[in-house]
Amino acid sequence: MGFWYFLILFVGIFLVIKGLLGNKKFILIVVGLLCIALSIFMFSPGSTEIISEIFHLN
Repeated sequence: MGFWYFLILFVGIFLVIKGLLGNKKFILIVVGLLCIALSIFMFSPGSTEIISEIFHLN
């Protein structure tokens, strides 16, 4: 699972850089920051319990 979190992190970094260096496309920056935030959240301890509680996977 960690591979996919790293992939989301690198895609987010790529989108933020592309948005900042390009035509300053706001949507690319926002989506990139959301990807980065999601991957950092999923790397944090206890995230599986939070996700299972949200989706009622008990």
